[in-house]
Amino acid sequence: MTNTIELSWKGQMLFESVAPEGSVMIDAAEEVGGQGKGLRPKAMMLTSLAGCSAMDVASLLKKMRAEVDDFKIEVVANLTEEHPKVYDKVKVIYTFIGSEFKKAKIEKAVNLSVERYCGVMEMFRQFADVSIEINYREEKS
Repeated sequence: MTNTIELSWKGQMLFESVAPEGSVMIDAAEEVGGQGKGLRPKAMMLTSLAGCSAMDVASLLKKMRAEVDDFKIEVVANLTEEHPKVYDKVKVIYTFIGSEFKKAKIEKAVNLSVERYCGVMEMFRQFADVSIEINYREEKS
């Protein structure tokens, strides 16, 4: 199976990436000629990582009947100083929001995503030290 996108130049440092499922704008920092009209390429990598795992977790929580009111994923990545600048350490922080958490099932869902299902996570492991953290925030719905 192959995946294909097409990137089109929209002037200055602005580009549109089009995939069969939709499109996204990519732009550079203002100090290098960008206009702030899109995500930067490295931020898109972190977004892909979070999105891949989030979809796994949402699906698994539903299957396990361990729903939560909401959840968020924050990705904190260290960028090396030397060119080419790459991420060498990446921390994926899962925060589940709700009450009466089924913590064992939630943690199983996260671990299945991290260790088995999320292909983007596996790609990141090829070049970075990846760690995870799971937090719970009690809120009455």
